Amino acid sequence: MNIRVKRDNAFREMSRSAAGLLLATALLSACAAIAPPAEENSDWSRQRNQLQDFDSWELRGRVNVRYDNESHTPRINWLQQNVEYHIRLWGTFNAGNTLIVGRPGYVTLENDGETVDASSPEELILRQMGYELPVSQLNYWIKGLPSPDSDFQLSFNELNQLTTIEQADWTINLSDMRQYGEINLPRRVELTRPRNDIRLNFIGLNWTTDALTDELAEE
Repeated sequence: MNIRVKRDNAFREMSRSAAGLLLATALLSACAAIAPPAEENSDWSRQRNQLQDFDSWELRGRVNVRYDNESHTPRINWLQQNVEYHIRLWGTFNAGNTLIVGRPGYVTLENDGETVDASSPEELILRQMGYELPVSQLNYWIKGLPSPDSDFQLSFNELNQLTTIEQADWTINLSDMRQYGEINLPRRVELTRPRNDIRLNFIGLNWTTDALTDELAEE
């Protein structure tokens, strides 16, 4: 009789332990299900706020352009001053030295002493240079921000650093991050889009965080 009671007590104790384990597992699963998405992490929120205020800068580097089975690697110098941009490209397809100057709603392209204009940089670059350069969104993507004009998906690494933006049929991969003051900026940005098999690979990017208005005036 005593042996049976001890066995019954032991069985009840084991049952309570198993039930407790199942309850703890269920609670952990529920917590994981309602955890905030990756883009809500505090590191990213702080970086995003800093980049949104970072609207005057200059970068230099190269961009490998692959478009409809053609490939070229011009040098690029991009000067951004608030909403106005000056983008100079060297060795771009048949263009030796091209200057693109624009702001929302108006852009000009100068090459070989000839200047043409359009309402959007994408339209003008495709018409004059034969490939796509999504300047309006690239202003955000190049520094590691999604564009505010459409839905997007973000991916992060184990350090909560943004590594991939998927937006408007483009995939933007950011790598080789460098510290500029409190801001992390990429030295390499790769844009790909299945349509037209287009790939824009910005490499060796060197950033200057105090873009000079004097330089704008000299262009």
